[in-house]
Amino acid sequence: MTKSVVQIPIIDLQPFLAGDELEKQAVVDRVDRACHEIGFFYIINSGISANLVQQVFFHSQQFFNLPDRTKAQIAWLDESHNSGYVGVERERLDPSQPGDLKEALNLNLHAIAQNSEFSTDFCSCVLSFWAACVEVTNTILQIFALALELPEEFFILNHNEQAHTLRLLHYPPLQQQPKLGQVRAGEHSDYGSITLLFQDDIGLEVQTKNGEWLAAPTIPNSIIVNTGDLMQRWTNRVFCSTKHRVAIPTDERVKRSRYSIAFFCHPNDNTEIACLPNCNSEQPAIYPPISAKDYLLSRLQATY
Repeated sequence: MTKSVVQIPIIDLQPFLAGDELEKQAVVDRVDRACHEIGFFYIINSGISANLVQQVFFHSQQFFNLPDRTKAQIAWLDESHNSGYVGVERERLDPSQPGDLKEALNLNLHAIAQNSEFSTDFCSCVLSFWAACVEVTNTILQIFALALELPEEFFILNHNEQAHTLRLLHYPPLQQQPKLGQVRAGEHSDYGSITLLFQDDIGLEVQTKNGEWLAAPTIPNSIIVNTGDLMQRWTNRVFCSTKHRVAIPTDERVKRSRYSIAFFCHPNDNTEIACLPNCNSEQPAIYPPISAKDYLLSRLQATY
């Protein structure tokens, strides 16, 4: 018997956005299956222009090229704000291992609008990108609702206060031998509902249900989408939040920078995340109810 090979599917959003009912349902079915089986999928024809994505990468590279003392002036301070610069090894996505070999800039709408350190061009570009990401995540939330036989607007209405986080990430070239167990981004699952990931190079690995690590390579003009912990809790593990990591390359890529951009779609802070009524037919509710904000704070406290 041939062993089935788990793959991360590539899903075209265009039929859902502009197709007939049968075409829309086909997209819903594919997303539903991906969220059941692996919790990751690629999307193409999302509506976000490649030019806008490249502009954000450009501004990201400009920021991370600044001197450390300049970046430190807007350092990340605490979980409640979750915005600002995070230096190399400051964060441990896997709390059992040494700090991650990456630096990051966490942004929310308030930080983008109020921080005088950012140029007008930077703010304009990032705000346009933020709006485009919200539009895409709203489409995916609509698809999730249809897959779960909920009112189409159910998830969208629970994400309409813009409690999201945009994260610019830089994985510097490796200058010395890493510590035992140290990687670029430790093994972890994401905290919120949905993550959109834009990457400029290979490196992301996704853990399958049988414990194997599956490469998630860069596909031009695509976005990697994964479901997070809160969506897993909401759906009683009908949709899975899958662990993933960014390993240290074993070839010449270890000598060059890697950049990525993550948009973390998070429910409104006061939303109660409890098992949906139609997600407990196969097993009783696994998780106790918790507010979206309380869950996020608990995970951030463990990470920093």
